[in-house]
Amino acid sequence: MNLSDFDFDLPPAAIAQRPALPRDVARMLVVGETLADRTVRDLPGLLAPGDLLVCNDTKVIPVRLFGRRGEVGVEATLIEDLGNGRWRAMAKPGRRLRPGHRLDFAGGLMAEVAGKGDDGTVTLAFDRAGADLTAALEAHGRMPLPPYIKRPQGGDVRDRDDYQTIFAARPGAVAAPTAGLHFTPSLLEALDARGVARTTVTLHVGAGTFLPVKTERIADHVMHAEAGEISEAAAETIDVAKAAGRRVVCIGTTSLRLLEAAADTNGRLQPFAGDVDLFITPGYRWKVADLLLTNFHLPRSTLFMLVCAFAGTERMKAAYAHALAEGYRFYSYGDCCLLNRAPPT
Repeated sequence: MNLSDFDFDLPPAAIAQRPALPRDVARMLVVGETLADRTVRDLPGLLAPGDLLVCNDTKVIPVRLFGRRGEVGVEATLIEDLGNGRWRAMAKPGRRLRPGHRLDFAGGLMAEVAGKGDDGTVTLAFDRAGADLTAALEAHGRMPLPPYIKRPQGGDVRDRDDYQTIFAARPGAVAAPTAGLHFTPSLLEALDARGVARTTVTLHVGAGTFLPVKTERIADHVMHAEAGEISEAAAETIDVAKAAGRRVVCIGTTSLRLLEAAADTNGRLQPFAGDVDLFITPGYRWKVADLLLTNFHLPRSTLFMLVCAFAGTERMKAAYAHALAEGYRFYSYGDCCLLNRAPPT
């Protein structure tokens, strides 16, 4: 398979710059043997009592920093925690930064450039670590919005809430698990009343979610790794649901990739803690997930390849063509689709 097999035209105007308010009025395209235009508020009626939602409870850290190197303005987006107050970061202007340069941010936060990578990233060594660094980021950092969402000087005050899911509990992500952005307290109440069960897992979404595929042969693409965790209670809940013939509904590609990476060949789960770098493309044999709620993804992306693997490439191309024709909004702050898993071929 080639990268061009997963290409389509996406007008820039189709990329949402703000989420729907309230969140659960976002549109939802139901994709199965046919297509149906619904809204997220319709989700309880589309699920059955006993279905199990699996949600990602990672919390986005405000890791986008603005500061100065002397008289020169700098911007740094932290993308990987290396421990002991050191982070790998994307920086602007990155080419001018050299090891030993001092960067000063708001609130007295300071970092020294400790190294540069061949990929253009820098390693920053901060003047504090642990809870002290986390507190400084919470106080002075901005949300690491994807580059397709345009804001002067990074995310604004509203993005602090908009770019965080209702499930967010465990800090560690540098990008949001965006399918979860559609959920509200009233929607959760309606799902509870319907008898839909719910459990959480953790996959700390990394900046690799923004990285384009640069190889024409998709088999040559190296997937980024993200830290994931499935508790003993969550693994048992999912295994019991599967054994009883109840459907597992993954809220987002992050929870889906974590479950599929952690499951054994029979689809059973054990407690898991480790890195996840599973690259799912058409032909993948599914082990756990039955339905997937996910946003609309960009052309030529690993996430569009994943949804093609889940629901069928031709079906997803038809669904995306329908969504564009009907004015659905794409990407992080956009609308979503509920995908039924295609039968194995």
